[in-house]
This record gives sequence, structure tokens and C-alpha cells, in this order.
Amino acid sequence: MKEKMRYILRILIIIMLNVFVIGVIGYSYKASTQPRPMEVLSKIGSQGDEVRAIQQKLQQEGLYTGKIDGVFGSGTANAVKDFQRRNGLTVDGIAGPATLAALGLAPSQSTGGALSDSDYQLLARLISAEARGEPFSGQVAVGAVILNRVEHPSFPDTIAGVAYQPGAFSAMTDGQINQPIAESAYRAAKEALNGTDPSGGAIYYFNPDKTKNKFMHSRPVILRIGGHLFCS
Repeated sequence: MKEKMRYILRILIIIMLNVFVIGVIGYSYKASTQPRPMEVLSKIGSQGDEVRAIQQKLQQEGLYTGKIDGVFGSGTANAVKDFQRRNGLTVDGIAGPATLAALGLAPSQSTGGALSDSDYQLLARLISAEARGEPFSGQVAVGAVILNRVEHPSFPDTIAGVAYQPGAFSAMTDGQINQPIAESAYRAAKEALNGTDPSGGAIYYFNPDKTKNKFMHSRPVILRIGGHLFCS
């Protein structure tokens, strides 16, 4: 009887060990195949208002003597590295959260709080779905409208809330939201998050050739970019 119990116990231990090993392997595989988060950081190749602000701060520190043009080139990167050395930061030439904080600059957010990677990905996905094929400024403008809605009292106060508000975006119902994200949409999302707003503060946009929605056609038009009218 005791031998039988020992045998059953050994079998149970072997089964439990196998389940544990399979679980660890499965978790490791899932982690290795997950897409890496796309960082919203100012670094070589970045452009926009945040880069301009960084250049201005570095110029005030006597570390940057180049043009304040909002383009993160090698001169800006070298100045960032000098600033990081001076302040005991990781010297990588990238203006991440710690470097921005030391410069006295908060990461550029228009979301009322910390931006998560999922927020960034969703904004880029919606820009791509709604404005694929539009001029780059038009893509940034679509992103700006989404962020303007986040700040507006008549709309949800998160990017996800605005994106998934019923009837807000045709891309959510026609399948475009599931298409691959255009590379330009990632850049447009960052530009919009950095504060660039080609829409002139619009909270609506529509393509007059594709919609007969009376409400949209009744909105005061601010300007037109590509196929979209941007409205207040």
C-alpha cells in the first residue's frame, strides 16, 4: 500500500513539474513575441516643438550653439550628452523623461496624464485609419483633433474614450482601424503629442466628398487640408 502511495506521489510530482515547465516556456515565448513598445522620445531624427524647447533650454545652459529649428540632429544630440554628463544622467543623447525633467520640461502630453504606449499606438492607428493617403500635415491635424477632443469638456478625457466613442470615427466601423499602421502615422502621432496643431484648434473634421452628415456640414470650417475640412 505504501509503495502504491509513493508511486502515485511520484507521478503527481512529475505531472506538476511538467505543467510548471510548460507554463514557463509558454510565458517566455509570449514575452519574446510581443511587439516592443514604441518610445515617445526626442532623439536623432525627431522633429517638432519638444525638440525646439530642448534646443532653447540647452542654449540657455550654454551647451547648444546651433539653430533653434526643432530638428534633432547630431548637434542637438551632442548638447544633450553634455547636459547629461553635467547632471549625472545616463549619457545616451536621448531626451527621455529624466533628461526632460532635468531640463525643466515635462514630456509633451495632451492627454491629461501620463501617456502609455497603448495610447500612442491607438492614436497612431486611428490617424492611419482615418487619414492614410492625406498630406502629412493633414495626418498631424487629425491627431490634433483627437487630442483637442480629449481636452474639450464635451468629449471623453482619454484617447481611448475619444477613439471608441460611438459614431465618432468611421474607421472604427468600416474595418480601416484593423489595417497595418502607416509609418507616417507614428510620426504624425508624435508631432500631435508634441503640441503641433495644423487644424487650428478644430474638434471636428470630415471629407465633404464622402459624407452627407448634416451636422458635420453645419460646423464652422476653420480650414481645409487635403481631403478634410477641419471645423470648430
